[in-house]
Amino acid sequence: MARRVSLPTADDLFRKTADPVPEDAAEAPQPAEPSPARRRAVAAVPEPAEEPKGRRSSGRVRHDEKMTVYVTADELVDIEHARLTLRRDHGLAVDRGRLVREALSIVLADLEEHGDDSELVRRLIR
Repeated sequence: MARRVSLPTADDLFRKTADPVPEDAAEAPQPAEPSPARRRAVAAVPEPAEEPKGRRSSGRVRHDEKMTVYVTADELVDIEHARLTLRRDHGLAVDRGRLVREALSIVLADLEEHGDDSELVRRLIR
């Protein structure tokens, strides 16, 4: 007798994962408390109500554009060391892409704010 494997349908694979907010939010069940590491990582992302000054990185969203950057072995080790330091000392679990996007955001904001006196211009002139 042949066994049939039950696979999910396309509707199951592409369904919405979050239900809409109920009209009476007071009666809605509260989500379970996240683990301390998850709580710290989520808390690091600013709430939408905050209006950040200057440029901000895109954070954890789906990115449609891709850019390849070549780095030396030492630079890659430095990036990985920074990522691990953020995780160990600050409880922030970020990937290398997010780390690079945040650093890029900081450098571009400095360029916009200080122009010729920015750290980027000073380093590129050397």
